[in-house]
Amino acid sequence: MTRPIAEQEIQRILALVPWIVAHPGTTKRDIAERFDVEPVALEADLDLMLMVGVPPYSPGDYIDVEVDDDDRVTLRMAESFRRPLRLAPREGLAILAAGRALLAVPGSDAKGPLATALAKLADALDLPDVAVTIAAPDFLAEVRTAVDDHEELEIEYWSAGRDALTTRNIEPLAAFYAAGAWYLDAMCLRAGDLRLFRIDRVRSVRPTGRHFEVTDDVEARDQVYHPRPGDATITLQLRERARWVAERYPCVSVEELGKAGLRAELTVSEPAFVERLLLRLGPDAVVIADSAGDSPSGFSAARAAERVLARYRATTA
Repeated sequence: MTRPIAEQEIQRILALVPWIVAHPGTTKRDIAERFDVEPVALEADLDLMLMVGVPPYSPGDYIDVEVDDDDRVTLRMAESFRRPLRLAPREGLAILAAGRALLAVPGSDAKGPLATALAKLADALDLPDVAVTIAAPDFLAEVRTAVDDHEELEIEYWSAGRDALTTRNIEPLAAFYAAGAWYLDAMCLRAGDLRLFRIDRVRSVRPTGRHFEVTDDVEARDQVYHPRPGDATITLQLRERARWVAERYPCVSVEELGKAGLRAELTVSEPAFVERLLLRLGPDAVVIADSAGDSPSGFSAARAAERVLARYRATTA
């Protein structure tokens, strides 16, 4: 089974590499604590770094990861990574914007080697005032305060999958930024289970004054999607230009099909998500199998298209 690299992992690796290079000999434990990752996740990141290189991808063109008997990590960069880059202005601006967006992610080192390199790049481009910020949605401050105080909240929440506004009482566990949005991991008291909420879809927040304890069997998560028991699955055959689906979304399995593209099996909670995805992909994706079958809750781009057309006809009549 192949596991696609998630955007969040790529961001972490981009922050890890310059920091470890600037702090050679740091132990795995200290690195994991510094970046607030599990040791097993750090091991996977270090393994992935061994695959980072530049053309022609000979043995000397890759990052070399050395770990001694005391678990101290040193990165030895390939010579190609030491050569000064020759960038066109627009390439430099793209790197500057992407780098400053990375620094804006909570937990990044605002005074580390990445920040220093970006400052030099900004000077070379004569663009010292370029700033990249991560927008804070309404109620982010209130949510973070409730997380810190372990206080129950009553929220009004709009669900994109159901297109419905509901009132829920929740126990907020963690607020985090991922994949371009702020999320709240919380225990939904109505559902009696953990749920993930996009904070920009919260319409109102009211502290209840009731406080809760986080027990050992309830652990906050820091990822956007976590399959639940009973979630449906769908298998898609994707053309090459739709490969991004397997790279962006968590997959149960990914099978390479050569020139035919690839086959990806995804676990999904909402039919609406799959329908929007299929409408976006058009002829670049074919549904091979889905556990919902032809039931009313199944996955059908045709049914979604019919609803969109019906709504369009109603508004233009």
